[in-house]
Amino acid sequence: MTVNKLILGDNLAILKSMDKESIDLIYLDPPFFSNRNYEVIWGDDGEIRSFQDRWSGGIDHYISWLKERVFEMHRILKPTGSIFLHCDWHADAYIRVEILDKIFGLNNFRNHIIWKRNSAHNSADKCGAIHDSIFYYQKTNKHKWNIIYQNYNEQYLDEFFDCIDENGRKYKRADLTGAGISKGASGKIWRNIDVTAKGRHWAYVPEELEKLDSEGKIHWTKKDDGMPRLKVYPEDMKGIPLQDVWDDIKVLHNLSKERIGYPTQKPEALLERIINCASNEGDIVLDPFMGGGTTIAVADNLNRQWIGIDQSVQAVKVTELRLHKQTDLFTNIYANSYTLQLHKYDYDTLRNKDAYEFESWIIGQFGGVPRNQKGGDAGVDGVAQDGAPIQVKRSEGIGVNVIKNFSVSAKQFDKTKFQKNIKSGKPAGYIIAFSFGKGAVQEVARLKNQENIIIRLVAVDTIIPVSKKPNIKIEVTELERDASGMREILFVASSKNSSDVEFYSWDFDYDADKGFKSSIIRDTEGKQQKHLKAGIYHIAVKAVDNNGLESIEILKLKVNGSVERTT
Repeated sequence: MTVNKLILGDNLAILKSMDKESIDLIYLDPPFFSNRNYEVIWGDDGEIRSFQDRWSGGIDHYISWLKERVFEMHRILKPTGSIFLHCDWHADAYIRVEILDKIFGLNNFRNHIIWKRNSAHNSADKCGAIHDSIFYYQKTNKHKWNIIYQNYNEQYLDEFFDCIDENGRKYKRADLTGAGISKGASGKIWRNIDVTAKGRHWAYVPEELEKLDSEGKIHWTKKDDGMPRLKVYPEDMKGIPLQDVWDDIKVLHNLSKERIGYPTQKPEALLERIINCASNEGDIVLDPFMGGGTTIAVADNLNRQWIGIDQSVQAVKVTELRLHKQTDLFTNIYANSYTLQLHKYDYDTLRNKDAYEFESWIIGQFGGVPRNQKGGDAGVDGVAQDGAPIQVKRSEGIGVNVIKNFSVSAKQFDKTKFQKNIKSGKPAGYIIAFSFGKGAVQEVARLKNQENIIIRLVAVDTIIPVSKKPNIKIEVTELERDASGMREILFVASSKNSSDVEFYSWDFDYDADKGFKSSIIRDTEGKQQKHLKAGIYHIAVKAVDNNGLESIEILKLKVNGSVERTT
């Protein structure tokens, strides 16, 4: 199974195609059952279709819609795997009882985690709803769990660490004895204090007790008969083991650096906690409702492998841009190679692909078997399912000579098969190309009519969906300059087919060696204003269309006595 993959499509179909017991951790934050149209966030066709499917009929339909997806998630989880499902009060009871309990089983329920999102929420007739629910289930009792410790809060420190030493450090007192009488060294009387009379023993041997006392780590009570206690400082402890109420991770505010313009975006700290506690480095993390891409971005940072799925083109492309922005793709072992699976393939990328790689790939897409021979293939690049030879041309407007030469190659490849196909009226061979000229079409017709030789002409776009990426341009306009010499400049990006563009992304400090790193991840209008001082600027903008295809335009701008576009 391919990992480190962003997939555009319906997650149900994709989940069904995935290998069983192949995923270590699943986090899903499906659209909430809230009856509010703002759930359509990106607004592209894929997301709207998903929204309509989900709302075709009440809570029962919503649960049915989600349940068949969670069923597939259970199938693909490893026996050591876990699932975290994020929801709110509108449907949390239904989700737990009707979906998770029935699919994973009551015995595999681990936690109902409460994430306190806000401090307050106004409500006219009830208590304010300020939390989400995260249900945590294991696949089996072999699940992974890494203990995470939280920092002590001030209230806890004040209540439990109520003593202060001579250096002003807070500490609490802990017992220096243990239950039961020991016959070993710890059972001896120390400092004339006999704890055996109370049925206990010292927790340390006398030598260790003396060492602790010399280091000032023993608290002596003012009472003559008081028991000494161990000084415990908060910095010497790991913290409080993770509990099921999470109130220390705040929702993202409008000015947060993490913000990408996705209204229901979850903070990275939330996903860091989930991924760290339920998986290890190298494990595979799946997010089937990728949204703004936080799970994928965090999983990559934590050296996990990952798979992200979403029905929205914008969700997939925004996630890809986040990966580019946060990662040095030349050094990170997980992000160094990843695949992007879209509905359509980029025409220009295919046309400029290495010819040998292209022919092997397209033959496989056609259902044939490539011969994988560089040179010396006698004009036959592969064999179709029916045994007939295949020739691939990575070009447009194939001419008549290609047809004539291939008819000879097909005959020489397998003379017996060639003659059999002629007699039975079956194709003697296939030619795959981007398009065919008039002469080629006429020659195929002549061969069929006069010699009964059938050559099938197969256009690439009949095998796979192909589209051309946006044709983008940038207009630069100087608006004004201030007394210090700063220029206010308007940048406007546009495409010939602007209606097909979902959004633009800008890099105002473009470095070809580092690749495109978004300064502005998502701009639906294609307009940006910048105040620039004198200097040379390299600026790049990407346009992403409704197929997920993208193009990039790069300009070099010189700001001095005037604003001069040099490229």
